[in-house]
Order: sequence, then C-alpha cells, then structure tokens
Amino acid sequence: MLFSRGFSRIPRNSLSSCYRWFLSHRQYHQQSLLSNKFLSPTDHTRKVLGCREIYSWDLPALHGVRHQIHHESSSIVEERLDPFSLVADELSILANRLRAMVVAEMKIQVPKLASAAEYFFKMGVEGKRFRPTVLLLMATALNVSIPEAAHAGLGDALATELRTRQQCIAEITEMIHVASLLHDDVLDDADTRRGIGSLNFVMGNKLAVLAGDFLLSRACVALASLKNTEVVSLLARVVEHLVTGETMQMTTTSEQRCSMEYYMQKTYYKTASLISNSCKAIALLAGQTAEVAMLAYEYGKNLGLAFQLIDDVLDFTGTSASLGKGSLSDIRHGIVTAPILFALEEFPQLRTVIDRGFDNPADVDLALDYLGKSRGIQKTRELATKHASLAAAAIDSLPDSDDEDVLRSRRALVDLTHRVITRTK
Repeated sequence: MLFSRGFSRIPRNSLSSCYRWFLSHRQYHQQSLLSNKFLSPTDHTRKVLGCREIYSWDLPALHGVRHQIHHESSSIVEERLDPFSLVADELSILANRLRAMVVAEMKIQVPKLASAAEYFFKMGVEGKRFRPTVLLLMATALNVSIPEAAHAGLGDALATELRTRQQCIAEITEMIHVASLLHDDVLDDADTRRGIGSLNFVMGNKLAVLAGDFLLSRACVALASLKNTEVVSLLARVVEHLVTGETMQMTTTSEQRCSMEYYMQKTYYKTASLISNSCKAIALLAGQTAEVAMLAYEYGKNLGLAFQLIDDVLDFTGTSASLGKGSLSDIRHGIVTAPILFALEEFPQLRTVIDRGFDNPADVDLALDYLGKSRGIQKTRELATKHASLAAAAIDSLPDSDDEDVLRSRRALVDLTHRVITRTK
C-alpha cells in the first residue's frame, strides 16, 4: 500500500489551525499591502533558471490606494454567506447561454464536434463554476454609479449593458478553462474528469484536441464582440500563459524541477493567470481606475495560487471519489508539486528520487515516505493560507461603498478565500 509508511502520518484535518493563522495574520498582510509600490508582472522580471519572467511570490505591492477596512467584510466569521447562492440565478442564465454558444449551428453541421465541445457544459457535469462565480461577484463588488449617466437618465440602461458585458467575460473565462482541461487531459493521458470519463477517454485524443480548439475559437469570437482592445489583450495573454505553463511543466531541467520559485511561476501561468486577468477585465469594463483594477487582479492571482496549492495537497490526501479524478496523479506523472518541494527542504536526499522521475513505483513510495516524515503538507497549507489572506486584503482595500449589494459581494469574495483553503475536493 502506498500509504503504509510515513505518509500515513500526514495530518488531513489541520485546517482549523490554518484558518486561525489566516485570521491572526490578515491585518499584518493588509498593512503590508499598503507599504509598497505596485509591481505588475510586466514591471518585475528577472532571469531565474532559464525562465524569462519570474514574479515575486511574497507580499504583492499595492501603492496609492487608501487602506479601507469594511466592517462588513471583516466580520466574515460572524456572518457567513454562500457566495454561490448570491449569483445562482445568473449562473443558470450563463450556463444556458454557454451551452447555446458552444453548440450553435454545429449540431447540424458537425454534430460530433458539437457533442464533444459541450461535453463538460451539460447539466450535472458543469463543475463548481467557481470562476464565473468569482467574476460575477467581482462585478457587483466593483459596481459604482456613473454620475454623468445618472444625470442624463441613462444609468439603468448603461448598468444593464455593463452587466451583460461582464457576464460575457465570465462565459469567455469558462470556455478557456474547459478548453485547457480538455487539452491537459490529452497531455496527461487522463481517463477521468469531474467524476466521469474524460473526453479523450470517451471520444479519443483527436476529437478532444479539436473540441478544445473549438472552445478557444468561440471564446475569441465572444472576446472580439466586446470591442475593448485592452481586455482582448489581457485574455489573449492568458491563453499564451496556459501554453507557456504547460510547456514549462513538460520541459523542466533538474534544477527547475526542484525550484519552488519556478514551480510558483508555472502555477501562475497554468492556474492563476486566467482568474487574475479575468478579474482585472471585469474592473476595466466597469471603467475603474488602474489601482482598483490592480486590486481585482491581486485578488484573482492570490486566490488562484491558493486554489492550486490546496489542489497539490488534495492530490496526496484526497481520494479519487472526492476529487473526481485519480489521486496521486501528479507524482505518478513525474510532476513535482509544492508538498514534495517543501519535503525536499527538510530531506535533501529526496533530490535523488526526484531526479529519477518516479517511473518506478518504489520511488513513488519512497517520496511519500519522505513526505510523511516532513512538514510538506502543512507548509503547503500555510502558503495557501498566506495567499488567501492576501486575496482577502485586496478586497478590504477597495474604495468605500455604502451599497448593500456591493458590500455583500465583497463579503462573499472574502468568504471564498476561506472556502478555497478549507475545501476537501
């Protein structure tokens, strides 16, 4: 049994202590956010292990935005919200629209492609719709009145048009996300996804690749309809990041595989870039300032990093049934993630095992043994909690608002940071 040795000692329910850490450190992170200057990804680059752009994964620097703690969002412990229920009706509308956008005329022209493209948009297998939920909540959290429009009697009409455009960002983001899953499953030779057979397993690799390409093309058409070059550029860069991140994962050197900085850079490209730049796009469409747009970006980036770090943990501590895909998937594919990298810091001899690539099941067993004796799982949770705290601090730093819907959405966004680090699947 893989869990028969030291790995069995990994604590699976240490989340309560992580959340206490989250609460106690949140004020510190909020203060730190305001003591530095903004460092955008394009402004902060340096060469590390052959990777052209490496971002700082410590405290993000946010400057020029007055620190404003809203009592409502800070009292998330006293008043818990269900973020998904706040946008449930809108999510249903989006889901129906997505299904229509994906299949469109293809059901008549190329029914096989239509069936493949809508595979993960069907009722019951749409997933958690986490990204559209975040984006719809962000849209409300950044909602501001437009004095000129209100004076001209156009406020309601413009607000409706803006919401429709922001919903389009949520739809585009979900199509890009699902396309990346279809392509990833082909690359990983996966046979399950979301608790059912993966598309490549059911319909073959060729159709899965074409379905992913088709979804990306649909996303491009929707993106072009927004007629906003800055937003188009942002989300086009996301697709570039997805490809770059996957390539980084496939072509690592021995040094890169053992570098936490390289791993976090790759994680940003593969996971956090999509949600962070989509959050920024929501802000840009709303006409927000560059500072507010950067706060939206920082929320998405840190939430995305926290999400993936917990995914890393669950790959070791979860079950296939709870995850909807195989557990220990990464290490069996030779992918080194945060828990193993933290274990390596305590047990340098693990480097030899990593260099061999985990093709031998005995090496997988040995790595799990080292992981079980280390604080790798705990330190990964702590890093995820740190990024969740930074995401919450970005929301707390948004400009003041007295609007109840705005404040409720901001509380929900903060609540999501807690849900991300305490999830079990």
